[in-house]
Amino acid sequence: MIKVLDKQIADKIAAGEVIERPISIVKELVENAVDAGADSIVVEIRNGGKTYIRVTDNGCGIPYDEVETAFLRHATSKIETVKDLDAIGTLGFRGEALASIAAVTRTELITKPAAQKTGCRVVLQGGEVIANEHTGCPDGTTIVVTDLFYNTPARLKFMKSDSAESGLIIDFMSQIALAYKDIKFRLINNGRILFSTIGDGNRLNTIVRVFQDVDAKNVVPLSMEEGGLSVDGYISTPAMSRTTRGSQIFFVNGRVVNSKVIDRGVTGGYKERLFEGRYPVVYLFLRVDPSTIDVNIHPNKREVRFDDEQLIVDFISRAIKAALATKDAVVDAGNLFNGREPKISGEKVFQRVFEGIKEDQKEKEEQVDIKQLLSTVDNPVSKVCEPVSDFVEPKKEAQKTDHKPETKVVRIEKVTSVPKPVETQPHLEIYEPMLKPFDFSELQVTGVVFDTYITAVDGMNFYLIDQHAAHERIFYEKLVGEYENADKVRQPIMVPIMVNVSLATSENKFDWLDALEKMGFTIAEFGQNTYRVSEIPMFMELSEAEDFIHEFIENIQNSTNLSNSVVINKLIMMSCKAAVKANDKLSSAEITALIKDLSACINPFSCPHGRPTFIKLSRYEIEKMFKRV
Repeated sequence: MIKVLDKQIADKIAAGEVIERPISIVKELVENAVDAGADSIVVEIRNGGKTYIRVTDNGCGIPYDEVETAFLRHATSKIETVKDLDAIGTLGFRGEALASIAAVTRTELITKPAAQKTGCRVVLQGGEVIANEHTGCPDGTTIVVTDLFYNTPARLKFMKSDSAESGLIIDFMSQIALAYKDIKFRLINNGRILFSTIGDGNRLNTIVRVFQDVDAKNVVPLSMEEGGLSVDGYISTPAMSRTTRGSQIFFVNGRVVNSKVIDRGVTGGYKERLFEGRYPVVYLFLRVDPSTIDVNIHPNKREVRFDDEQLIVDFISRAIKAALATKDAVVDAGNLFNGREPKISGEKVFQRVFEGIKEDQKEKEEQVDIKQLLSTVDNPVSKVCEPVSDFVEPKKEAQKTDHKPETKVVRIEKVTSVPKPVETQPHLEIYEPMLKPFDFSELQVTGVVFDTYITAVDGMNFYLIDQHAAHERIFYEKLVGEYENADKVRQPIMVPIMVNVSLATSENKFDWLDALEKMGFTIAEFGQNTYRVSEIPMFMELSEAEDFIHEFIENIQNSTNLSNSVVINKLIMMSCKAAVKANDKLSSAEITALIKDLSACINPFSCPHGRPTFIKLSRYEIEKMFKRV
């Protein structure tokens, strides 16, 4: 027999989808406070939020006659029509949060709009209103939630320890504080203030206060706007990395999200800048047209779907590459071992720099004529876009004129910003990084050490340029340019390669036939489910080409990039073998040509393996070694 469920049962089932653990409650209430236009939000938790959660804001409040309505399921002030779902601009919109929270907790709400003389206090248990009365209170809203899952004890066994649940809440509050840098956030755990932001609009200030393991000297600002998309934030230089992606935080239209699409953009932006297994510190704030994304694909709203995923990937990747092409992003010898690794003295830095000489000597027999290899790569350096202002947070439109944009990036010829002190703690000043594109023309070559490292200086820095890594980068970009050329150089083979494939693979043959043709293979059908390869790319040997074809066809269904990594790895290996080695003596003219060719590369900062092509040491750091400062 089919029956309509009792309201109390239905509410508990619905609450199970929205309220999984204490972090779910904190997230919903804080997002509601942001949507209410608050510029001050205080969150207090006890026992990981299991027994006590309080969220206080100074937002618009709820009128007395609407308070009980707010706790009804699907009651919301944020959408009215079906069309509103196509362009959601608020953090919450379903109208399920308060109803779901009240269904599984003891809840007390105190609220007052500025226009009313008195506020309202409502108490609920298990979703039922047991008190509704007038009370005196300040403008805004306070919600106190106690005894989570008191009426559904079976859910309690799925809870983690107090510290684990607290950690989830701390992570979320840290993230939301970054997204809304004009809002003052305070987080209290078991009576102790964990952090408090000042809401001054300076995102670097918030990063320093909330993420104390991040070295402000090793982050650079990022900002780009293009075709209805804009992104800003801070990213780490190659000198600071982590072993996991845990320090990568993404926001889309002010909402904290998990996104594999943005992950791919970050990976592309840092390609060849970090060793495999290392991940950058990234705080990205993406703004897109709300009609081009779907935020209604999961009850907790941590996931979004983009209409054009590849557009987002390419945009993020280019923005990161532009930020890393600046002077501040050059690897600093004094900070080479920052991140989670211990700092070392200047003397040991130089010792580490020269450790690879013996290994490079083993490759000396593979050296080639330097005069034949030093050729200019005709690839312009990517330009950085025009300045982008920060987006306006809720309620801040009138105040926004008081804050200058935090970071501006202009075209590559100009210095973009003047250092500005950031107030963090008493007697401590943190300056926002300057964003100045690296200019090779400022370098003055002073010599060579160990026939391996070219020395150079500019106004305030000393540089060591690894001649092998630099020429490896030059030769690699030349090879890639030839590989990506429409006219591939092919070599005929005496005995064609015969490739047998499955029925399913043959049915999808155009997915991989065209791709192989573009890579330099000449391949055609030769009977049922059989293909004949008569020509292969010039840079491959016969055995390599045969292995590559089979691997490519087997993995084509899972590949999102038809420029297979096997080809790229082959080009990297060729560029490494062909480049000049350590201990190869270069003339002054050859050194000049090397630096000129390096400056023309798309990515002159690292070799294809991810090692830096050059490092810098500031005059201050050198003087510190000699105890002059």
